[in-house]
Parts: sequence; C-alpha cells; structure tokens
Amino acid sequence: MKVLLIKDVKGLGKAGEVKDVKDGYANNFLIAKGFAQIATNAVLKQFEANKVKMAELQAYELSQTQKFASELEKIQINLIVKIGANGALFGSITKDEISNALKTQKGLELDKKCLEFEHIKTPGIYEITAKLKHGINAKFKLEIKGE
Repeated sequence: MKVLLIKDVKGLGKAGEVKDVKDGYANNFLIAKGFAQIATNAVLKQFEANKVKMAELQAYELSQTQKFASELEKIQINLIVKIGANGALFGSITKDEISNALKTQKGLELDKKCLEFEHIKTPGIYEITAKLKHGINAKFKLEIKGE
C-alpha cells in the first residue's frame, strides 16, 4: 500500500515522502496513529497545495520580519531613571522596562524574551539586540538619563 507520510517516522522516512509499506503496518500503525494517509491522487494534490501555501506564508512572514527589523534599527528610546550619589542607577534596567518603553514611545510591540543586552547600571547610550524570527537580529539604541 502506498502512503503519504504526514510526520517523520523513524526508520521509514520524512514527512512529505510517499512510501510503499505493508497493508497491516499502514492501517494498524501509520494511519491509526496519524503518521500517514493513503496516497490517493486527491491526498497528494492537497498535500502539494498545502506545501505551496506554507512556503508563501513563510516568505511573507520573513519579509515582514525584515521590514520590522529595518524599522527597529532606526530607533532610539529614552529612559529616565533615578540615580544615586555615586552616579549609578538604583538597581538595573530590565527587559520589561525596555519593552514597555518601545511600546509607549514608538508604538512597537516586542516580546521582552527577544531582547539581549548586558546589565545596565549606569547612565549612557547602549545598544540593545532584538532576536527576531528566522534568525534575524536587529539592534536599536537605548539612552539612559538620570533624574
């Protein structure tokens, strides 16, 4: 029986491959567990159509991420914080503060988990890295001013 693998099956093949397997293995394991479907013309056409649609969606998402990254590269946000007598901040700047400042000052929503930077404990201008989808990184500036 010819089956179209929907998921990767160890020892048999990867998703999207058409394999010829024994009827019992196909019916009792592959199809029953949702790893494969019987490889009819309709199923193969539907799989190819879904594959094309997913590729288009991924290309669109990649272009939107690149557009967002180029927009982010041009940004500088400012944070005004309390400074102690020795010139250092009380505590340090958090990812949450930077994410909120991006939202309020520039209207851009960015998950705080994407942000990477060294601990900021003194006033100055810092470069913050945002790790976006598809391996795209964007850097923007953060200026810390004392109150």
